Amino acid sequence: MKGLFKSKPRTPVELVQQTRELLNFAHLNKETRERKREEKMSELSKSILEMRTVLFGNGQSEPSSDACAQLTQEFFKEDTFRLLIICLPKLDLGARQNATHVIANLQRQRVNGRLMASEFLENNLDFMDILLPRYVDGDIALTYGAISRECIRHQSVARYVLESEHMKKIFSYIQIPNFDISSDAQATFKELLTRHKSTVAEFLSKNYEWFFQEYNSQLLESSNYITRRHAIKLLGDMLLERSNANVMIRYVSSLENMRVLMNLLRDSKKTIQLETFHVFKLFVANQNKPPEIIGVLVTNRSKLLRLLGDLKTEKENEQFEADKAQVIQEIASLKIKGDQSGVESEDCELES
Repeated sequence: MKGLFKSKPRTPVELVQQTRELLNFAHLNKETRERKREEKMSELSKSILEMRTVLFGNGQSEPSSDACAQLTQEFFKEDTFRLLIICLPKLDLGARQNATHVIANLQRQRVNGRLMASEFLENNLDFMDILLPRYVDGDIALTYGAISRECIRHQSVARYVLESEHMKKIFSYIQIPNFDISSDAQATFKELLTRHKSTVAEFLSKNYEWFFQEYNSQLLESSNYITRRHAIKLLGDMLLERSNANVMIRYVSSLENMRVLMNLLRDSKKTIQLETFHVFKLFVANQNKPPEIIGVLVTNRSKLLRLLGDLKTEKENEQFEADKAQVIQEIASLKIKGDQSGVESEDCELES
């Protein structure tokens, strides 16, 4: 008799349907009675937690693949995903975290071999127009940033963002004074520029001029150490990626780009010097160096050789030492052809 009046467990479909109803309630916010509103929001939090349990299991048993498939199919029907994204700021912290985990899990769920989230987002790319601008909202920025990166796992979404005005705005998000938000924006930036190789290569080729102009001025020449450190590491990753070979050749053939790198070689932080070396060596290794780059390397040879000679890693690194020896040898053996000359400068910053 004890369990006679227990309510019947909801099916995954029913669970999503009720969650959708509660999200509609939260979104419209027409309830004037505070107690009633609190009850509904509490129900919503419980429903989101229950969805998470279906997708991840309860700690004692593994999730059911059939239940996950049913929940996934129903979730991507109608406007459940959009409602959840819109209502995130209205949820308490725990519910918000559970919602983020649910969304992340759903990005990977396949139903009959189909990646449901990818198909859904390909037809609803404007989701990113909701997510990315929220970096300016300190209270919710990290939640929306985490969800943005999950969505960027899908190539169609990444391409949409890369080709949109959001790319230019991310440069400013990276420079937001709040450390956590700027670091999160940097993580999203890196995901966009490293996950989908062919899409990134196409983007960099088409947008080379403005992108690297902004990259140099806003990130590599930033007064913020963390910004510079992340930017030089990411630059190395991008240029050394095989699919970006043409972009790399173009980048290391630019005297202006080399000027920026030469200044970073003299950065007060050893970590930045070391990361910069891995990019600077590409300028030196370029077998088709433009005459103006050769001229500057020769003119600043003594300072560069002294600087590189003093550059050391904390732990012994044979590959680094071999690369450094090769760069030093290449610079030492360079000769100026004809009347080409460089500009001597105490801080290696080249004059125009």
